[in-house]
Amino acid sequence: MTARSGRWIQQWDPEDETFWNRTGERIARRNLLFSVLSEHIGFSIWTMWSVLVLFMGPEYGLTPADKFLLTSMVTLVGAVVRVPYTFAVAVFGGRNWTIISAGLLLVPTVAAFAVMEPGTSFTTFLLVGLLAGIGGGNFASSMTNINAFFPLRKKGWALGLNAGGGNIGVPVIQLVALAIIGASGGPRVLLGLYIPLIVVAATLAALYMDNLASVRNDTGAAKDAARDPHTWIMSFLYIGTFGSFIGYSFAFGMVLQNQFDRTPLEAAYVTFIGPLLGSLIRPVGGRLADRCGGARITLWNFVAMGAATAVLIAASTEKSLALFTVAFVVLFVLTGLGNGSTYKMIPGIFQTKAQALGLEGEAAAAYGRRLSGASMGLIGAVGALGGVGINLAFRQSFLSYGSGTGAFVAFLACYAVCFAVTWAVYLRRPAARPAGETPATEGKPQLSYAEV
Repeated sequence: MTARSGRWIQQWDPEDETFWNRTGERIARRNLLFSVLSEHIGFSIWTMWSVLVLFMGPEYGLTPADKFLLTSMVTLVGAVVRVPYTFAVAVFGGRNWTIISAGLLLVPTVAAFAVMEPGTSFTTFLLVGLLAGIGGGNFASSMTNINAFFPLRKKGWALGLNAGGGNIGVPVIQLVALAIIGASGGPRVLLGLYIPLIVVAATLAALYMDNLASVRNDTGAAKDAARDPHTWIMSFLYIGTFGSFIGYSFAFGMVLQNQFDRTPLEAAYVTFIGPLLGSLIRPVGGRLADRCGGARITLWNFVAMGAATAVLIAASTEKSLALFTVAFVVLFVLTGLGNGSTYKMIPGIFQTKAQALGLEGEAAAAYGRRLSGASMGLIGAVGALGGVGINLAFRQSFLSYGSGTGAFVAFLACYAVCFAVTWAVYLRRPAARPAGETPATEGKPQLSYAEV
């Protein structure tokens, strides 16, 4: 039974199959649907400046360096706000915070609508752009909320659908922009379309979503996760995967414009393809990780990302637009695969640690859920900072060399380090012990991350 008062569900036990089959699944799926809608629009608003800068021609007086700095700062705010958004669900309730966070999206959208015209200062654009960063926080709160609704056996599917539905907000706003540019519309048309959609998302959340009274802030878990080195190791690997995805989503169109002299319409024709495929393939990365081990998939994915980046360097040097575009889209696909495989590693890591501590059964599962849930918010926030680094690297590369080649060389080095860290921490087998030597921890479970 679920005693409800003021849209709060007082009792929620999705692990009880009778409860789940009778009422729980229907309620959880309904909340998932409207959570995805709000998160989807949040991603669109967060990344809208990747589209708006395509509209901003010479009459706006912005240099390529100005535009890369603008998108870098938007990405930075989106990364930082993921931390408080992670814990907002427990403070306000999942339904209540979805309404609030969706409504807050009106602030950057209306502000951009007001200032989007030639003659506006770069400082004004920068300040208004910073407001759009709040859209990046919706991912963290949405994932935290939906995680609480579903039983352990259903979490992978639910969280994958939630994350993928949100990520697709990136190519959707780029597709809408393509249609608007093709119809000779301006940036205010794009912004005007999203204002009523935000109102609809907040209204539907108010009408159909629920709060769970059982969700409580566990600050102790957050502190424990922050002290665990694996949280920061996985944050670094997530910088390489999701940081690349979101950074390239912002930068792709600008690189095509500034390095290959594409018009806004020509750039928009292809910029949506990479983020779309990268979003759709994210669950595949998770499924492969389930079958083969997340560490193995992540390791070879970084090899493939390095190879694609090497092709980009060659295409950039030879000024081959066709090869550059194909390689960039392939790199987007690989970032999506890596997003799925790295996130699937996190529960396995903490489950393995629980077993190494001698915990078994439900105690081990509870330990793993507690630490992995708390660490996901931190990992997601730090990982998004990779998008800041990518846009700043492109900015410096264009300032120094007039192209993005220098930035791609830096990215290639980063992927090589990610490969090395993945192998050294999660796949390297311990050295064999000399014959007759007895380990000090004889009889205790040993850490083994090869299968995470």
